[in-house]
Amino acid sequence: MNRQRLLIITLLLLAVLGFYLSGAQTFFNLETLQAYRSDFQAAFQQSPWQVAGLFFAVYVVMAALSLPGATLLTLLGGALFGLGWGLLIISFASTIGATLAFLVSRFLFRQPIEKRFPRQFETVNRGVDKDGAFYLFTLRLVPVFPFFMINLVMGLTRLKTITFYWVSQLGMLPATAVYVNAGGQLGELEGLGGIISPGLLASFALLAIFPWIARRLVLLVQKRNAYRGFTRPSHFDYDIVVIGGGSAGLVTSYIGSAVKAKVALVEKHKMGGDCLNTGCVPSKALIRAAHAAHAVRTASRFGVNANEPDIDFAKVMRHVHQAITDIEPHDSIERYTKLGVEVYQDHATLTSPWEINVGDKTLTARHIVLATGARPRVPPLPGIEHAPVLTSENLWSLTELPNRLVVLGGGAIGCELSQSFARLGSQVTLVEGTAQLLGREDAEVGEHVEHTLTQEGVSVMTNAKALEVCQAGQRYQLVVEHHGERLSVEFDYLLVSAGRQANVEGLGLEALGITTTEGGTLALNERLQTRLPNIWACGDLAGPFQLTHAAAHQAWHAAVNALFGELKSFAVDYRFMPAVTYIQPEVARVGLNEKEATAKGVAFEVTRYAMSESDRAITEGATEGFIKVLTVPGRDKILGVTIVAENAGEWLGEFTIAMKHGLGLNKLLGTIHPYPTLGEAAKATAGVWKNAHKPERILALLERYFRWRRGTEK
Repeated sequence: MNRQRLLIITLLLLAVLGFYLSGAQTFFNLETLQAYRSDFQAAFQQSPWQVAGLFFAVYVVMAALSLPGATLLTLLGGALFGLGWGLLIISFASTIGATLAFLVSRFLFRQPIEKRFPRQFETVNRGVDKDGAFYLFTLRLVPVFPFFMINLVMGLTRLKTITFYWVSQLGMLPATAVYVNAGGQLGELEGLGGIISPGLLASFALLAIFPWIARRLVLLVQKRNAYRGFTRPSHFDYDIVVIGGGSAGLVTSYIGSAVKAKVALVEKHKMGGDCLNTGCVPSKALIRAAHAAHAVRTASRFGVNANEPDIDFAKVMRHVHQAITDIEPHDSIERYTKLGVEVYQDHATLTSPWEINVGDKTLTARHIVLATGARPRVPPLPGIEHAPVLTSENLWSLTELPNRLVVLGGGAIGCELSQSFARLGSQVTLVEGTAQLLGREDAEVGEHVEHTLTQEGVSVMTNAKALEVCQAGQRYQLVVEHHGERLSVEFDYLLVSAGRQANVEGLGLEALGITTTEGGTLALNERLQTRLPNIWACGDLAGPFQLTHAAAHQAWHAAVNALFGELKSFAVDYRFMPAVTYIQPEVARVGLNEKEATAKGVAFEVTRYAMSESDRAITEGATEGFIKVLTVPGRDKILGVTIVAENAGEWLGEFTIAMKHGLGLNKLLGTIHPYPTLGEAAKATAGVWKNAHKPERILALLERYFRWRRGTEK
């Protein structure tokens, strides 16, 4: 705690102690006010400005220090100044005092409490940013909520001071008017209960509903403005039309059909989208083949001697396509038709908020869910249009292994494919423009991945800026600037893994006023709505993650919010989103890492466990890697977990469940894990944390106790 905070807390405590030690609190009761009413009025008659000024100052101080007596001062103000002047003076005095209390609470307590409960306050502040004025206005209108508590609690949020002031000024006005008016009959009051009757409280409660009614009216006006110029159909063909048959669109359709809504699904290309046809499935099949080659090549470390593996790349690709074929029925038209979904294979264009042209048909729907996914982004390098460029879309048409492969982009896809092609026999150069691979991860993770790839023969170039592609006959070169030098890297194929861009073109969104963000994804609220309340989006089109499980997570929200949002809607919660990079060893993470926590100003402790300590990892020869857990300082609360280990993605789920349900490392430590498994490392990590937080005083007492039991304690 800094000196300024300590000084202010000391002064406040002295002021409060002085108030009570002086006996001032005994003055603030109804009997005293009634007894001295005539004296107050006489003093006011003689010196109106001095009395009014002193009254104003005392009221401000009482409210700022959250001292009891504001109600009785309000009664006295009504008795002295009458309804008009009394309401004016007390309204401003109470609001200024409340704002001072708000600022004191903010200065003294907000930062330490936010650090201790970062996630909770992040959620609170999101709500305050959106509806803070409504929340505060509602609380001010209901006098059963102590106003001093409202001042202190709102000070902990990020509500703007000016907003707090004017909302408080308006919100406290009705209750202030009641008390000031009652002060005019001070001599006739028998108790404070006579001021607020049950009927009046009910009236205030009804008045408190006003902000919510006002909000509904505002939303209604916004909705009418959004739909201006469009004619709503009198009836609809479908409850939901889903555009896009990838992971997000399929899950949306499945949920809609499961609750007996009438659903249409429009897909212009292949069912299953990128994940099945060009992404997750084929890449993991390729990774598995590369893993087999690597296992043969390194088998001698286990005493199993084998020759250099003979790679039949055409057969490898047949394995890849067979995996797609085997999974295809899960995402097929036949399956979804049996579920009750009407599937259209054609291009879809929105012509109104409720109408979609599909080929020569026009479909109408109460709600439309956009799930058109994304495609690889190819940078506009000079000369790239003439080069043999591969992306995640056309890579799977290869029938021959590239001899020299340059991979542009060191993200998850770039690292996975670099390792796989190197293991299959290609000469791979990985070019990354930033300082590390896997740029979202901590630096040590990027360094570990770079070390692993380099050991396996990948030439890694970080801080390398791609400039252009040159061609000399049948030879191609990527020109890069690396550490101030201009270098040329020859290749047979250039594999671009430089991110993805959302598929927003050709949907008719511009005519409907549906806009995109700077990143190219659709502009949505936290419930996945566009500016038109009946049009939703999910998956890669929505961002911020380009993960199949993230798309499914969003799809549930899009479907449920569309079908039942008028009763209850749900904001998407991304706090516990796991992600895995499928190199070997895998990189798996959920929650915050050190880089993100530092950027957000979140305090954390780090617990580390080396996989070289794992018995199962030793037997597998898989001792490379580590587990890193971030926790709240001094508390058993997990903020995030990073695992670099063999099959890390398979046992990341244990930490994800723990975070989702508020379970700490103590719970993991107390859970029986099978031995020997790699997943047992989760329990071992919890043990490291527990050892670092052991109760030293209790252990010292126990040591003395056992010495006493042994008869050696003197």
